[in-house]
Amino acid sequence: MKEVALTEPLVDTVELKALVTDPCPVLTLDLYTVTSADLSFKVPFSLTAKRSDFIHAIIAWFDIEFTACHKQIRFSTGPHTKYTHWKQTVFYLRDVLTIEEGEVVTGFLENKPNEKNKRDLDIKISYTFETQDETRFSEGTLEYKM
Repeated sequence: MKEVALTEPLVDTVELKALVTDPCPVLTLDLYTVTSADLSFKVPFSLTAKRSDFIHAIIAWFDIEFTACHKQIRFSTGPHTKYTHWKQTVFYLRDVLTIEEGEVVTGFLENKPNEKNKRDLDIKISYTFETQDETRFSEGTLEYKM
């Protein structure tokens, strides 16, 4: 059953207390100037543990600002705000990470439109985790076609 769960991300609500790290912004797009080419990207991320715990997944959401209008509108689809129908996207890890407060998971998030269907996305998340005392090391790659 685990293999089936890892084939595509889960769109669901995540409770704020379930987050082990602070959020890390990965990309900012200007809706006035964004091009199709901007939707293909590979960006680094770094997540620092706020407490000692287990990491089962990487969570994604978006924040948006409409500032070039009469009444500015800002909202987030993250777990720290009111529920939206977009919820959050949960990318489960193959192996659970045991992390101590202050340790860091680093990696890259790669996104591109699917070649067969431009409305679909090909997402690749690669990550590396090494403990402060170098006793544990983990790395992995998650690939999705959404």
